[in-house]
Amino acid sequence: MQVHLIISGRVQGVFFRANTKEVADRLGLKGYVRNTEDGNVEVVAVGDESKIKDFIEWCKKGPRHAEVEDIKIGYPEVKEEFKEFEIRY
Repeated sequence: MQVHLIISGRVQGVFFRANTKEVADRLGLKGYVRNTEDGNVEVVAVGDESKIKDFIEWCKKGPRHAEVEDIKIGYPEVKEEFKEFEIRY
């Protein structure tokens, strides 16, 4: 299963990407996280459905200093093969 997330709020400058990678690695997910130019965070994650659900729940809160205001969730077809979960710049 693949999920595409756009997370908005106070999500840059609060270690959102690093914490997202830690959670994704712990859950065994593959994909990426990156900051967008408009101040949001974009995440693509691939993995087991139950792990994806847990991951989304974490993303709704984010790390300690984040303030997630909105999260857009999409479930596109898996088109890209990922070897790991990475932070993209």
